[in-house]
Formats: sequence, structure tokens, C-alpha cells
Amino acid sequence: MYKLTDFSYIFFTILFTVYGQVVMKWRMSNLQVQLPPSFTEKIVVLVKLLFDPFIFSGIVLAFLASLTWMAAMTKFELSFAYPFMALNFVLVLFLSLALLGETFSFVKLLGVLLIVLGTIVIARG
Repeated sequence: MYKLTDFSYIFFTILFTVYGQVVMKWRMSNLQVQLPPSFTEKIVVLVKLLFDPFIFSGIVLAFLASLTWMAAMTKFELSFAYPFMALNFVLVLFLSLALLGETFSFVKLLGVLLIVLGTIVIARG
């Protein structure tokens, strides 16, 4: 039987992953980053962005998400735990609408509902 604390590993994996995605998009939009055409110049711009505190925090939390996912793998079968990662899509959609002012569409909503439905089907199987 699983303990509630076991599920905290999955919860924090989702939380850290979603934070990283939303914060990176927020900062890239605020900084109005345009990648130059040459590969070398792109690398220079991207490396400079690593020193932005928010982008750096997103990278750190992505790393922490990897650690909490490894911990989750000590408690759950992959086929049980992985469907929870679909919650990333749901949370990113709603946070991007609320915090980033991204556009809403019925197609996006339908896609997320299909992901949720698929996750429920997998979880019951």
C-alpha cells in the first residue's frame, strides 16, 4: 500500500516541472528574446540567459524534478506513476492562460480533456 508521503514525490515532480516551464516562458517573453540566425550567436544568447535569476531557478527546479522523479521510481511502478505527468499539460494550460495571457481555444480545452480522459483510462487499467 502506498503512503501519502510517497505521492509527494510525484506531486513535487509535477510542481517543479510546471514552475520551470511557466517561468522560462514568462522570462523569455519579458526579455523579448530573439535568437540570431547563426548557431554560434544562438549559443551565446542562450548561455547569457542562464544567468537570469528566474531562468536559472527554472533550470534548478527542473533538476530537482528529476531527483523527485527518481525518488518516485523507488515507490511506484512506472506504468502507475507516469500517467500523473499528464497533469503537467493541464496545469501549464491554465497557468499560461492566467499568468501569461495566452489564448484560449476550444481545441486546447478538448486536447486537455482528452489527455485527462486518457490518464483516467490508463490509471484504471
